Amino acid sequence: MIESQTEISEDLVRELLRDQHPDLAALPIREVVGGWGNQMWRLGDELAVRMQRMDVDPAVLLKERRWLPTLASRLPLPIPVPVREGTPSERFPKIWTVMSWVEGTPLDLGSITRGDHAADTLAAFLTALHVEAPAEAPDSPDRGIHPKECTGGFEHFLGDLDLGHFAEDDIRAVWDDAAAAPGWEGPRVWIHGDLHPANVVVADGTLTGVVDFGDVCAGDPAWDLAAAWVLLPEGGASRFFDSYARADDAAIRRARGLAAMKSLFLMLMGQSGDRGLPGGKPHWGPAGRAALERVLRGI
Repeated sequence: MIESQTEISEDLVRELLRDQHPDLAALPIREVVGGWGNQMWRLGDELAVRMQRMDVDPAVLLKERRWLPTLASRLPLPIPVPVREGTPSERFPKIWTVMSWVEGTPLDLGSITRGDHAADTLAAFLTALHVEAPAEAPDSPDRGIHPKECTGGFEHFLGDLDLGHFAEDDIRAVWDDAAAAPGWEGPRVWIHGDLHPANVVVADGTLTGVVDFGDVCAGDPAWDLAAAWVLLPEGGASRFFDSYARADDAAIRRARGLAAMKSLFLMLMGQSGDRGLPGGKPHWGPAGRAALERVLRGI
């Protein structure tokens, strides 16, 4: 639902296309299950319509429009690229974008069975992404920063969770180590900023694409390196860092703490059916618990 309580439906999407991009309006339209701030609708076989749902500020979609075409040209995995722009109207008072479709199954609904291949693929993707960003690249108030600046979020996630068999002291030890680690001293590099199982896709047991660049910004690459534990199966982190080969001890410490925080977030979203949209994220809980196991064991 949007602020005007207009339902985002197939009929609405087709009406908007007829009005602004009539050459696309006859293509089949299918709702993509999931989404949070934005809702996706599959458009034919090769496109998707990305529409603001919870998000009110158009900055996320505008940022994707500005930067994703540039980033996509040098990345070894497909990412969604804007191909048409939708403008606010009386029928739908927010911006929307027609983007390329990235084929695959979201990892939160799939699995990685080729762990070494996935680790090498993720390392190659992040090596290509983590280059110095231009001065005009966006900053973020809550991504790409030192973990110690996120302690409030960490405490919030930890305080709201039923930890089950996990020991709070063990989790805090990982976080405290990350918060005490030296900060990033290199140039501001491009980062995805939100790599978790719903934001990558898999096929044939390995990673095949990366989606949802709403948090793309420039900053500390440790935010993406946390994916070594959050995305990859047991043993994947070691293989990843051998392949990535650009992370020093401080970066790995920061990344491990951020992976702990991301794991807690996934667990929290899966703990209560009223969190997230639509209908909560119950399948994120198991993914978060498995990731936290890997973080605490350092594997």
